[in-house]
Amino acid sequence: MNYSKVFLCSILVFFVAQEVQSLHKRCIRCRSRGELGTCGDPFPINVTETVVEQGLHVVACPSGWCGKLIEGTVGTFRSDDYGAATERMCLQRAPSDYEERCAYTMWNRKKVYMCFCNGDLCNSAVGISTYPLLLAALALIPLYKYYF
Repeated sequence: MNYSKVFLCSILVFFVAQEVQSLHKRCIRCRSRGELGTCGDPFPINVTETVVEQGLHVVACPSGWCGKLIEGTVGTFRSDDYGAATERMCLQRAPSDYEERCAYTMWNRKKVYMCFCNGDLCNSAVGISTYPLLLAALALIPLYKYYF
């Protein structure tokens, strides 16, 4: 058996799978304020049930980059405020360094906590998605059988 052909075919399948996955990236789009909102953390809704929740949308995201923004901190608001606001969105473009991360930043002249992630519905989770790493590991399993 020609191992180089098997190796090349496996690599090709991996890259085609990655490209197909990137064509169908979606993000959660919502905004809520306070502990009772449907957009906060932990995200209370299974993303397959988003059709039934008012104000919660699954949207196509051409850039493939989703974001989560938390404005304010619970406990620091005056009595006329409603608590921390959480917003989930599709980003128009990727961060300049193409890195997934969470950090404090300035947004509309306010200090906010913002997370960037790249992946299908990745902003529905608290952490950053590890799906591409899992896909890469699964693609390498056939190579292990042929070489070892």
